[in-house]
This record gives sequence, C-alpha cells and structure tokens, in this order.
Amino acid sequence: MAAMLRFALRLVEVPYTLAVRWRNRRYDRHQATIHRVGVPVISVGNLTLGGTGKTPMVQWLAQWFGQQNARAGIVSRGYGAKAGSRNDEAMELEQKLLGVPHLQNPDRVAAARRAIAEHDCQLILLDDAFQHRRIARDLDIVLIDALEPLGFGHVFPRGTLREPLSGLRRADLVVLTRADMLTPDERHNIAMKLEAYVSDIPWIETAHCPQALLSHDGVEASLESLAGKRVAAFCGIGNPAGFRHTLDVCGFDVAAFREFPDHHAYQRTDLDDLRQWAESLDVSAVLCTHKDLVKLSIGDLGRHPLWAVTVGMEILAGRQALESRLRGLLEPK
Repeated sequence: MAAMLRFALRLVEVPYTLAVRWRNRRYDRHQATIHRVGVPVISVGNLTLGGTGKTPMVQWLAQWFGQQNARAGIVSRGYGAKAGSRNDEAMELEQKLLGVPHLQNPDRVAAARRAIAEHDCQLILLDDAFQHRRIARDLDIVLIDALEPLGFGHVFPRGTLREPLSGLRRADLVVLTRADMLTPDERHNIAMKLEAYVSDIPWIETAHCPQALLSHDGVEASLESLAGKRVAAFCGIGNPAGFRHTLDVCGFDVAAFREFPDHHAYQRTDLDDLRQWAESLDVSAVLCTHKDLVKLSIGDLGRHPLWAVTVGMEILAGRQALESRLRGLLEPK
C-alpha cells in the first residue's frame, strides 16, 4: 500500500515539477515580464511549504531599515485573508511595526507601486515571494527551516518542496532558521547538502527567541511569570513543532498541546471547544502564538487567561554579511 501511494504521489509530482520549471524558465529567458517598481526590493521567501520564520525575518528587516532612517513598506499576497480584510501575518506585524505600511494584494506589483506612491516607501519588503517572479528584486533572501530543511527531497505533493532544490541558485542569501535546535554538526551537514546550489553566497543562521507574554489588549508580562508552571497551549501555524520548542525554551510545563491548520480561521465552535478543553485542565494559563491571538482577540478561555508568546529573531552567524548586503541597497546608484 505504501509503495502504491508513493507511486501515485510521484505521478502528480512529475507534472507539477515540470510546470514549475517551465514557469521559471520563462522568467529566466525574459519571455515573461518582470516589473521594476523604482525602489530597492527585498524578497523574503522559502523553498518549502509551511512556516520557516518569514514573519520574524520581515520584522527584523523593517526595524533594521528603520534604524537607518529608511522607510520600508511590506507587500504580501494576503494568503488566507477574507475578502476586504487582512490575514494573521499582517495583523501581527501591524502590532509589532507601528507606522510601517503593510499592503496585501494578489497583484503585488500594484501593491508595491501603491506603497511607494501613497506611503513614500523607500524600499519594499516582499513577504513570501521567492516563487513570485513578476517583481524584480534586488535581494532574494531564502529561509531554510532547520526542522525540515530539504522538504523530504521531493516537490509537492510527494514532498514539501515548492520547487526543486535547484531553485536555490536564484537566492542571494540563505538563512537557516531555528538553527539553535540543531547541533553545529547538523547545521554543517545541511549546508553541505545544499553546497551545489549555495556555495558562492552568504550563509546566515538565526534563532527564534521568545520575548514576552502578550494579552489581547496589548499588556505585556514577563516569560518568567509562568516559568515552571503548568500551562496548556495551541497554535494554527505552519510549524507547530517550532512553537512547541519555544515553549520548552521558556521553561513552561506544557500539560496539553493542540494543533490547528496553518492560517486557521477560528470559528465560534472552535472557541467553545477550546474553552471546554481549557476548563478541563488544571493549568495556570493558556498560551498561543501572536498570529493566533490577533485572530481570536479574547482575554481568556474560561477561567484561564490567554497569552501569546511573542518571538523575535536573533542572528547566530553571518550578521556582517547580511548587513553588508542591506547597506549596499541604501547606497546611491
């Protein structure tokens, strides 16, 4: 049965891969139009499905450029957003990056031009855009998740790669996220497996560092306030294992953990179910990610307070190479 399933997935993988290669070839040969928008453009993307830590990276970049007195605007497709609204990533970044415009539109060329014309943006950060080839970019940053770096070696649906690993040749920088979850030897092994594609470009390693507890009304509390205490936790993100690791790093005693699909749109029935679940547990609090909290916008689940664990990005290796490339974008042409 397993062999038959692999064969069936392979039958789907082949035409999907061919379609991806054909599309990329059209852009590589300038048979498809690539639009320039008049300011430097940085793409933050990944090669696999699911979460690799793009939001912390975009946040770090926006703050870094802000420190250089350069106004950045964020442009994304708005995956998972209801008509006329923003998705969870936009709502999370809005709370973290006050004053940084974030435009969501499937037509990202139009969104980028609007960010420049209406918000005076001096550069554009494209969120989740490595496979979006319509906008010319000055820097392509590709994130590789340390927990699932190679997408099981196959393109979707047999694996989790969005495109073959050879697509990494388009990257200008490669960032291994959640690198702290691996030993130095394990990180080196990943780099060696990708050497054929990324040997001539900078290799960056980062960690996702918990920062604080956040309530729905913006009140912060220290992580230490719940350290060692029994908590329940849930999330609806692309990499729940990463969130579970964050909880362990904080020293929480996780009594129960629930997972929802990535970008899950919580309904009233979900809230009722979560309340019943939380009420059945002897815990001090219920924890979720910031992306979950902005969609729920509630302060408790039954008798238990609800807190989000906010996360930031720390660069473990390659910071000088990264900042050098970023400074180059700010130099007069």
